[in-house]
Amino acid sequence: MKAEFGGELGKTIGRFIDYLRLERGCSENTQRAYASDLKIWEAYCRDERRDPLDLRDDAVARFLRAKLAEERKKSTVQRMGAMLRSFARFLQYDGVTDNLPRLAPLPSREKTLPQIMTEGEIQRIMNACEDGTPLGKRDRAFIELAYGAGMRASELCNIRLRDLDSSNEILYARGKGDKERTIPYIGAVRRLIEEYISDYRPQLDKRGEEWLFLSRSGRRLYRETLWVILHKRGVEAGIPRERLHPHVLRHTFATHLLRNGMDQRTLQEILGHSSIMTTEKYTHMDTELRDSYDKYHPLAR
Repeated sequence: MKAEFGGELGKTIGRFIDYLRLERGCSENTQRAYASDLKIWEAYCRDERRDPLDLRDDAVARFLRAKLAEERKKSTVQRMGAMLRSFARFLQYDGVTDNLPRLAPLPSREKTLPQIMTEGEIQRIMNACEDGTPLGKRDRAFIELAYGAGMRASELCNIRLRDLDSSNEILYARGKGDKERTIPYIGAVRRLIEEYISDYRPQLDKRGEEWLFLSRSGRRLYRETLWVILHKRGVEAGIPRERLHPHVLRHTFATHLLRNGMDQRTLQEILGHSSIMTTEKYTHMDTELRDSYDKYHPLAR
């Protein structure tokens, strides 16, 4: 990421990326996204013949309007604005500037209804994994954990064998900002994972790896591979492609728990949300989904 920028600007941006990683605990995906957005900001400033370290609110507002005019997604422009806010704070923190600019309000996010799957669709995907192969059992174990424990893709990739505490029925997960949280490790999920570990994972582990989920070649899986797995099995199960994303399994997990009576505080703890406001979105999601069903489904009337 740092190599894409030269001179003093490159050094400043390099320190910014280090700041995101070390001070803010941002994920690698956020670091990559912000570095990419900074490259777009730098190109814009070069065309406008202005200093990319001059983050006055009028310049940022024009930049964001220009990106919206290019018909970029509002969520993407929102992220660019958030990046520039973080960059401005860093410049003050790093002593590059004494004045923190008052940046213009960010574009409002498009309101979209998060995708979830039905219980029947979840079961169909799991059934699609049952092909009698180590990879099939691995895929089912991944989907069971993603849906059965509401885990993020990054958390699934980071699970080591030592993170599974069968005696205390707990799974230790590391997610955003390398924060650790505990997840119940019980029931059907635990039985399936233990079957995968004892009977199928040894056929994939060629190097004595510590990671729970391994590739065909015995290497650790990454987030992109998890998306490929879910997409492949979901297509085989006849699930619409727009719902084939690992985070949809987490949305589905949360929504199904709320529908079955779990309170928000308990769900907040299980999902690892630092704020109850984040968890409350699932209540609104469930209400909106029910309203849509009542309005459009012929059997609801």
